[in-house]
Amino acid sequence: MNIIVQKFGGTSVRDGQTRREAAKHVLTEVNNGKKVVVVVSAMGRKGDPYATDTLLGLLSNQSALKNRDRDLFISCGEVISAAIFTDLLLSMGLQAKAVTGAQAGIRTNENFGNARIIDLKCQPLVNALHEHDVIVVAGFQGMTPAGEVATLGRGGSDTSAVALAAALHAERADIFTDVDGIMTADPTIVQDATTIHSVTYEEICNLAYQGAKVIHPRAVEIAMQSNLPVKIRSTLSHEEGTLITGGFSLRERVITSIAYMPGITQITVRAKENLNVQTDVFKSMSAANISVDFINIQPASVVYTVPDERKEEAVRILKNKGYEPECLPGCAKVSAVGAGMAGVPGVASKIVEALTKDNISIYQSADSHTTIWVLVKGEDMKKAVLALHEAFQLGKSQ
Repeated sequence: MNIIVQKFGGTSVRDGQTRREAAKHVLTEVNNGKKVVVVVSAMGRKGDPYATDTLLGLLSNQSALKNRDRDLFISCGEVISAAIFTDLLLSMGLQAKAVTGAQAGIRTNENFGNARIIDLKCQPLVNALHEHDVIVVAGFQGMTPAGEVATLGRGGSDTSAVALAAALHAERADIFTDVDGIMTADPTIVQDATTIHSVTYEEICNLAYQGAKVIHPRAVEIAMQSNLPVKIRSTLSHEEGTLITGGFSLRERVITSIAYMPGITQITVRAKENLNVQTDVFKSMSAANISVDFINIQPASVVYTVPDERKEEAVRILKNKGYEPECLPGCAKVSAVGAGMAGVPGVASKIVEALTKDNISIYQSADSHTTIWVLVKGEDMKKAVLALHEAFQLGKSQ
């Protein structure tokens, strides 16, 4: 069978109009002779009746639900979405069937709330495709070895879709959202941001980890391991969107896109006598399950960042150990990502020059062979994104 997997996010199935637009994409592939596996998120966003955050809002602030029961509860949003979308497809004359993540063959570990896929048993799904045009799968969920429902964490429907596409040897996975594809920058900040026709797995993975929210990085990692082509497309358009593959674009470009991540606190810790400050600090952060980033290590001090919401906890831990940490809250990380920068001199210099020209202070920087990060004040974040987008002339066609 020629199989296409299509994933529709919450905004794509929010109401009757958006669901009808999504269904047109399904019908197009069926008319082209494809079998289609559709993966759906819960409908809408917070405030919409069956959205995940709306369901969570029904629980009390002191909810005593265990993670197992909480997962069972919030998985209902995707099940409702799958049934409603299937009803729409049936009304259009398509042979469609709704299944849960477990029925689709997704097997997970028992880390309720942020489970990982450990196996895919998709033969029942394959059998169903012989009898139906479309199978609609409730995303974001699977089943543990003990038969319990477990959810895959934020972005879990992306992971569901790509994992199923890989297991079914699908031609590709299409991730439908409310933008036309991967952009050179956030179009709400940069008016002349353009759609990128193609990116590499590594580029999109870095963009996802640096704040771009178009696809979950875990899904990209699965696609990369399976060499599965993925397209990012708009539900409201029939444009081709952005293709994610293992190849390189024929167009020469140093920087592909600018990403950003607000809400970051920089922490500086200076050594005390006879203590290895690096080991002491990072062991303490790890024990408290505080994620650290942007690490600069010197013989007598360490500088790193934590999310703003973990700042007070991190400072309390450090003070309890006798340190006097220095904090700079409310920062943002701005990242220039591009596979073409590897081995190209002058990229960092151009970034520094562009930011300095706009009087934007750089508090930290780091780089890899595909990404350069800078830490700036939160109030300078949008200005920094604009400055770098202009400096590398990303407004031109990609």
